[in-house]
Amino acid sequence: MVARKILVESVVSHGFSVRATAAKFGVSKSWVSELVRRYRVEGDRAFEAGSTRPHSNPRATPPEVEDRIVELRKELRGIGTSSDAATIATYLAREGVRAPSVSTIQRILTRRGFVTPSPKKRPKASYATIRTDLPNEMWQTDMTHWHLEDATGVEILTFLDDHSRRVLGLRCYPTVTMAEVRSVFAQCCARYGAPASLLSDNGAIFNSVSRGGRSGFESDLVAAGVLYKHGRAYHPQTQGKVERWHQTLKGFLAKRPAATLAELQDVLDDVARYYNEVRPHTSLARRTPDAVYHDRVRAQPHTLIHDPHWRIRTDRVDVRGHVTIRYLGRLRHLNVGWALRGQVVKLYVLDDLVTFATADGEFIGETRIDPTRDYQPKGEGFRR
Repeated sequence: MVARKILVESVVSHGFSVRATAAKFGVSKSWVSELVRRYRVEGDRAFEAGSTRPHSNPRATPPEVEDRIVELRKELRGIGTSSDAATIATYLAREGVRAPSVSTIQRILTRRGFVTPSPKKRPKASYATIRTDLPNEMWQTDMTHWHLEDATGVEILTFLDDHSRRVLGLRCYPTVTMAEVRSVFAQCCARYGAPASLLSDNGAIFNSVSRGGRSGFESDLVAAGVLYKHGRAYHPQTQGKVERWHQTLKGFLAKRPAATLAELQDVLDDVARYYNEVRPHTSLARRTPDAVYHDRVRAQPHTLIHDPHWRIRTDRVDVRGHVTIRYLGRLRHLNVGWALRGQVVKLYVLDDLVTFATADGEFIGETRIDPTRDYQPKGEGFRR
């Protein structure tokens, strides 16, 4: 302020020319001339530093676009889905609006009070997204818990494509059983074709890892030519995509409470359609799961299938001449004859074929399990 006053007084009070004043103090002539002009118009206010910000910015976001950004933020939050700046930019582009940059949208939301600035996090580019190369190369499946309006607990079963994250099957039940898992899987296969592989956790509705043997669902996978994979216990990250989907799903469901199981299923159908066909997905470069799923040829079953199911176990023949194993999720009682009561025998199981031998390895007989019966008759080679 003092420096400006000295320059002006040199011209106005002491009679020096603008050129002489500029040369004396080592500043530009235009700057001295501008100060003198402002002093004659504004008086002492000319000595105060003013903002150099222009009065208008032709590149500023139009007010109507800002208002639409705010409306989209409210709409997306209202239905419980992603409402970040990048998602809003995608919706603006779909509407034909010349959208500002994602960073500009973020600043607008912050200025309008919708975002609270927080410390910078690890950049998203540092996270590696691992996915299969083709649709139907691998499906993921899992069950999650939810509740109706009256707090009644329900369970929701999902089948999801790993490559595109498309929801293929979404059903709710009072309690999900293996029968429901098998039914929904069959419906998905009828509509989309069987996958090359499938991933689940170690839930009893999917496999019999903890009990030994093979479940009915696992046998369905073998029959369809699908390689079965399961994560290790207490490690849900293995099924990360379907776990993340359930988190997204619950955001939607929180905004649309349902009083009955039928109402909840209607909501699930709407959510799946919106998620698959409308909502831009961050990990898919803002494309929809439906577009990505139909963008490539689908992988086929029987391309990754594992070897037949082998197991060897030792058992003691009970007083009725039977041994018991689990097959297709149910206990099967195999008749080896009263003559072997109390003896230890070895069972060599290859899918539905069971070969019996003594503890020393001597052949006893063979039985092929009939899946329609719990009590099996004697097979071939046994002493009658």
